[in-house]
Amino acid sequence: QVQLVESGGGLVQPGGSLKLSCTASGFGVNPPYMAWYRQYPGKQREWVADITHGGSTTVTEAVRGRFTISRDDAKNTVYLQMDNLKPEDTAVYFCYGYEQFPYWGQGTQVTVVS
Repeated sequence: QVQLVESGGGLVQPGGSLKLSCTASGFGVNPPYMAWYRQYPGKQREWVADITHGGSTTVTEAVRGRFTISRDDAKNTVYLQMDNLKPEDTAVYFCYGYEQFPYWGQGTQVTVVS
């Protein structure tokens, strides 16, 4: 059974940093495609960043230069380093993994406020 467990969310001031972690279990041998999404109240989830099997990364333009996605396959963990956070980054952040089927974590709240 595949499980994705996020951690690292919290309350931070504008300009601050947070590092989200997503630890996966139950996937097959090969590391799957992983991504981070975020969701604002009343809105659909939107893609933020992803990392492929081979380690190639992409981030959405709104966070480019501020957010970095990475993975540690030895720990089965994907990270989202978020720097220079802005109030508009306030959202629930979800980890996503795909290996034959899509899987979602439970989400972690990120709040950026003065």
